Amino acid sequence: MSSQDIPEDKHLPSEQGDAHHGAVAVADDPFADPGLPVHKPRIQDIDERAAKRSERTVAMLFTLSMLATVGFIASYVTIPIDKIVYIFPLGKVSGLNFALGLTLGTALFCIGAGAVHWARTLMSDVEVADERHPVAASPEVRAKVMQDFADGANESGIARRPLIRNTMLGALALLPLSAVVIMRDLGTLPEDKLRKTLWAKGKLLINQNTMEPLRPEDVQVGSLTFAMPEGLEETQHDFQNQIAKAALMIVRIKPEDIKDKQELEWSHEGIVAYSKICTHVGCPISLYEQQTHHVLCPCHQSTFDLSDGARVIFGPAGHALPQLRIGVNGEGFLEALGDFEEPVGPAFWERGA
Repeated sequence: MSSQDIPEDKHLPSEQGDAHHGAVAVADDPFADPGLPVHKPRIQDIDERAAKRSERTVAMLFTLSMLATVGFIASYVTIPIDKIVYIFPLGKVSGLNFALGLTLGTALFCIGAGAVHWARTLMSDVEVADERHPVAASPEVRAKVMQDFADGANESGIARRPLIRNTMLGALALLPLSAVVIMRDLGTLPEDKLRKTLWAKGKLLINQNTMEPLRPEDVQVGSLTFAMPEGLEETQHDFQNQIAKAALMIVRIKPEDIKDKQELEWSHEGIVAYSKICTHVGCPISLYEQQTHHVLCPCHQSTFDLSDGARVIFGPAGHALPQLRIGVNGEGFLEALGDFEEPVGPAFWERGA
């Protein structure tokens, strides 16, 4: 008999799974959920003394974190920045960097280790399977979530174990102090340095081109002269920082052309002294129009009217140029009668207001 003569149903095992024909039984659901393993309680769940030991361990880790944070701050304050120490096997390293890294690393590690030990030994470890639901939550689901959160907080023991709670809060509260302290290295404290310049009562106005003191007759109507305070030398290490605040523009305007009353009072025979530093982004002003008495910043074209209190008439600058009150001393030289009464240059912190 050929294979074509064999009925089709003879090729397959019987539905009853006849062993003589090599039939294999098929499971009803090959992907059935095997379920969760039987929960085994931890020793801390059945022995309160073990739970107390775990609680003390967690509290000890949080306390070590607090001590490490205090050590970080103490190291930053007491260890000189140039101190070199030998640490095996690292060799010679910066004592300050090593101390800061060790203490900060210890503080972070102890918080993490304490949290992990707390979760593994004292918090509830019962596994719960939950079915997936649509994203939109019903009021019942939201209520259940809130209840689950409350149950989780209760099961964590944070209310029943104040030692852990208080030490954890202490560690977390102290740790940010490390970041606050290390921010000191962002730079020197500005104090009031941005509000003051080298100008003071009696300081002579020195011509930056000739390096000689200026007399009133040296400044002609329509001319532009740049000046700096007496005592400032280009060889000084902080010359650039000081000149960036103290640089002056000296121009002479006919007194009858000066529109601002205070500007006239602070001038000498029409000679006015204004800060050379633009109040936009601090560029040096160097362009002067004789007929209009306007000065122009070459960077962003801010324009100031020197005959009207150096107010802004065009451009992005937000403030007038500060004026320096000047006079003439007994020897006939132009001198400052004080410092600028407002910060020069860009409007930092709303000009100190």
